[in-house]
Amino acid sequence: MILTIDIGNTNVVLGGFGAGEEPEFVLRLPSTRGCPQAQWDQAVGECLARAGSPRITRAALTSVVPALTGPLADAVEGATGVRPLVIGPDYPTGLVIHGYDAPRLGSDRVVDAVAALASYPTPLAIFDLGTATTLSVLDREGRFVGGMILAGVELCTQALSSRAAQLPPVTLEPPGPPIGRDTVACIRNGALYGAAAQIDGLAAQVEAELGERVTTVVTGGWGSLAVPLCRRDVIYDPHLILKGLRLLCQRERG
Repeated sequence: MILTIDIGNTNVVLGGFGAGEEPEFVLRLPSTRGCPQAQWDQAVGECLARAGSPRITRAALTSVVPALTGPLADAVEGATGVRPLVIGPDYPTGLVIHGYDAPRLGSDRVVDAVAALASYPTPLAIFDLGTATTLSVLDREGRFVGGMILAGVELCTQALSSRAAQLPPVTLEPPGPPIGRDTVACIRNGALYGAAAQIDGLAAQVEAELGERVTTVVTGGWGSLAVPLCRRDVIYDPHLILKGLRLLCQRERG
């Protein structure tokens, strides 16, 4: 089995792939900074035990939290005996980056792009709705040409409740009709219908710049709540980054 690890700002996501193209298990840990190594060792070991203690033959990892990269790699190696492949800025993924500041491009966006290129027709607009919302654009030739970074859905609601005295904290869940009838509904609807409108509107802006239709792919933790509210045709692929890690791991073996 291939173990894939996505270290994000909020969660560490572990996915296990057998023979199929979809993960057989997906487990999450909080991205807590400053934990001793023994705590990560225990957490990863317990995650794999919940998954049935699969035999891991290969592993790959990507991270947007440098302080957690080493501890998680060590924990995975300790639990499985396999040192994970770390997909960082210098790793040759094969993705062509055209006219963009490549050394500063997040490895999560690169891995998303690798996975999307393997599954969907170009040009592509890839939205990853996590702590931040990222838009990655690939042209007809499959080259990464740029995109956008926006504040994430939950981050926006947290900012409202922390900076506006009369606005309460809100739990994000599937919203009702667009016109909210109380403060909580208004905040929730603003976050989720707003995220859907961002996807619709920004994809249209990308199409206007490229001069052709794009395949719109959405991934990330908040995608499941935003995608049903979109007006355009959107592909929701919740495990896109894990699939990209699996693909890179397979290429390394080949």
